[in-house]
Amino acid sequence: PWACELMNRGILALVSSIGCMSAGSLQTLADAMHIPHLFIQKSPAGSPRSACPPTGRVPGTDDYTLMVRPQVYLNEVIMQVVSEYGWQKFVLFYDSNFDIRGIEDFLDRTSQQGLDVSLQKVEANINMMITSLFRTMRTEELHRYRDTLRRAVLFMSPATAKAFISEVVETNLVAFDCHWILINEEISDYDLQDLVMKSIGRLTVIRQTFPMPPNATQRCVKHNHRINGALCDPKNAKSQQLEITNRYIYDSVLLLANTFHKKLEDRKWHSMASLSCIRKTSKPWQGGKSMLDTVKKFGVSGLTSFLEFTDNGTNPNIFFEILGTNYGEDRGRGVSRLATWDPVHGLNGTLSDRKLENNMRGVVLRVVTVLEEPFVMVSENVLGKPKKYQGFSIDVLDALANYLGFKYEIFVAPDHKYGSLQPDGMWNGLMGELVFKRADVGLSAVTITPEREGAVDFTTRYMDYSVGVLLRKAERTVDMFACLAPFDLSLWACIAGTVLLVGILVYLLNWLNPPRLPMGAVSSTTLYNSMWFVYGSFVQQGGEVPYTTLATRMMMGVWWMFALIVISSYTANLAAFLTITRIENSIQSLQDLSRQTDLPYGTVLDSAVYDQVRSKAMNPFERDPMYSQMWRMINRTGDNNVDESKEGIRKVKYGHFGFVWDAAVLEYVAVNDEDCSFYTVASNAPDRGYGIAMQHGSPYRDELPSSIYHHPPPTGDASCEEGGRSSHHPLLETSFLM
Repeated sequence: PWACELMNRGILALVSSIGCMSAGSLQTLADAMHIPHLFIQKSPAGSPRSACPPTGRVPGTDDYTLMVRPQVYLNEVIMQVVSEYGWQKFVLFYDSNFDIRGIEDFLDRTSQQGLDVSLQKVEANINMMITSLFRTMRTEELHRYRDTLRRAVLFMSPATAKAFISEVVETNLVAFDCHWILINEEISDYDLQDLVMKSIGRLTVIRQTFPMPPNATQRCVKHNHRINGALCDPKNAKSQQLEITNRYIYDSVLLLANTFHKKLEDRKWHSMASLSCIRKTSKPWQGGKSMLDTVKKFGVSGLTSFLEFTDNGTNPNIFFEILGTNYGEDRGRGVSRLATWDPVHGLNGTLSDRKLENNMRGVVLRVVTVLEEPFVMVSENVLGKPKKYQGFSIDVLDALANYLGFKYEIFVAPDHKYGSLQPDGMWNGLMGELVFKRADVGLSAVTITPEREGAVDFTTRYMDYSVGVLLRKAERTVDMFACLAPFDLSLWACIAGTVLLVGILVYLLNWLNPPRLPMGAVSSTTLYNSMWFVYGSFVQQGGEVPYTTLATRMMMGVWWMFALIVISSYTANLAAFLTITRIENSIQSLQDLSRQTDLPYGTVLDSAVYDQVRSKAMNPFERDPMYSQMWRMINRTGDNNVDESKEGIRKVKYGHFGFVWDAAVLEYVAVNDEDCSFYTVASNAPDRGYGIAMQHGSPYRDELPSSIYHHPPPTGDASCEEGGRSSHHPLLETSFLM
């Protein structure tokens, strides 16, 4: 009714600041009467805006409604921010006045990306809502719910946000390690400071901002029409507290004033209109189309930076600023601008945590690791309790956490790999978790390589790294028949048969032609004595029966020659058999390994060791003949390389294989093997080191110390050294300097 009354008075344009439902009626009326309608969408109770649903328009008619406030971009902004922070699980709170249909696109995209997002409505009576949680939830459920509140997104008005944050802080539902994001276009500086005072942990606020034009003197000036000077002063407190809808109303009036100034100079323009929206015979305003085109053609520099319209009747100029505080328990912390966002350029700036005060106290790091003894191991897991990790790298992490005051959550890389650059340009493994910002820190036996340094940041090396090889010791067994080992069983059988045959021949020759014995000599030419004589001569011990016939002596001469050859061969083979253990352990360096071809060896495919051997074998600037020979052996067959280090260790223990890997890891494996069946060979010239990996541009790079300090070695367990006595492992005797 009031719109019809205004038309009867001869209005030239209509400015409205209302909700979507009322705006639809005005849009229909403006289209019918050809009255330009500048619509400024207003959300109920200051809640975030949701896009107005399209209204049913008559096909073929012009749209006389101009959207002064730009379209809603909250879905795009919050998706960019959540992705930048790398959140995988969070709660989305919204107040009762917010139209949940406005974030359907955001929820669809999070579902497609596999993010775990839960929705919860904040009732008007927040105190009663929180009280019901404590009344209905058991203690363990409340603890789990408290953990889920560590990451939350708030779609609510500043007033509701302040009341909600105050209530959850007072009831101890959140701790100082929480991080909440509040998004609403209309948050004043006063509301922002109040929110910071009431919150703990880290708070990120996303709101609309209006950048100053390049020439500050032209602000609020267009065609010699100047608006209130106090509102144009950016230092004026009133201009900063002015609501966004009022800013757009002011600029809309200024734009219409400039348009009227232009149209009054046009004599052909039908400047006045007396319309009636009640009578069906009423015709639309003839000058409305010209008025609409003029409004679209010109813009104005005002309180909203620059107000203009595109051909489809929308204002394209919108900017968001992303403000944030650092972690901490203290209230009243400082707020700084982290980044800006606009539809054309997207995110401008970084949301990475700034250098934190108070020794990183309150920070919760997401640590990704790979199980690799002795760096990271899983201790015995008690049923119903989380896994407990231990090892050298975990000791380092605990020492840093105690010194700097941070906490950490640790998880194993999904594919159990350190990570390599894939053909599609993406990283997998531990490196991929850091590149895609699903983790803050990567910790295990992570070596610093040029390729990895191009994707993530590293601390300086805290321990030297070198390549080694794990080999199996020769088996030492006690065998009472070891003296028979130089000859095969078939050969021993032939020798025994030969002794028997020669003994029988000696007996027959002496029986057919008995020897002439001297007077008084007593001798027996029995078969038994003949056998004993042949055997004694074979083992070089002589005999007791003198055989003096020519035939016997000729045969015995041949037999003695045969015995000499057999005994000499046996002696040589026995010496070789007794020294075979020393021969099998003859590989004492990587050079020895590369020169031989009898023992196959390999490493983990696409690992840092694999890349190092390939680089030193193929790169002309650092080519090494030893690594060239190793590279040829590693790639000789497809069976030489393994997928995991544990598989390589098993191949060494139960097969004929040499495993090339991290020397520190292999030394630990050899020292702690139950059967003491391994020995290791390492390079004496380490050219790389172990480091702690972080996201590229991480603020923790300066906070984490570059090396290890004052870390006592753990008590030793039984090892393969010195008959099973305890010994300190050199890997665990490292120290770092602060």
